[in-house]
Amino acid sequence: MIRSTLALCFLLAIWLAGAALGLGERLGAKECEDLGFTGLALCSDCNTLAEYVKDEELVSDCRKCCSEDSDDSISKVLFSGAILEVCMRKLVFYPEVVAFIEEEKDEFPYLKVQYAYASPPKLIMLDGEGNQKEIIRIDNWKREHIRQFLKEKVKPGVSAS
Repeated sequence: MIRSTLALCFLLAIWLAGAALGLGERLGAKECEDLGFTGLALCSDCNTLAEYVKDEELVSDCRKCCSEDSDDSISKVLFSGAILEVCMRKLVFYPEVVAFIEEEKDEFPYLKVQYAYASPPKLIMLDGEGNQKEIIRIDNWKREHIRQFLKEKVKPGVSAS
């Protein structure tokens, strides 16, 4: 009895150590979507995100949901358009998003602002046919980060990679 208890404790310790070391840190599609990631982001994009957004938890979630970069592809995913979706009632809590919409949105003719009840601020990235390809939460982004991200990731007329 004591040996089986010790063996069980040993296996539990190994499992906990593996979890602590980050083994199996990938999240499922549903969990990633709930966090605002679709899994279409490349892991190198999470590094870029880390440069603009100093939220370690958000970057960690990105890395749990990203796809590994492949050597045979262009390491940047591009989109043809975007929708900035937010709840009009919640805008008061996101002054950076409000400032972007009021002062800089016109620089991006391929960006549509859409108001949806109870929606947190997010960018819905579109392919060449206008289909949704990725959703990115922008709750804590500054307006210059939104601007820079759109300039780098959205190229009208290209198919989403």
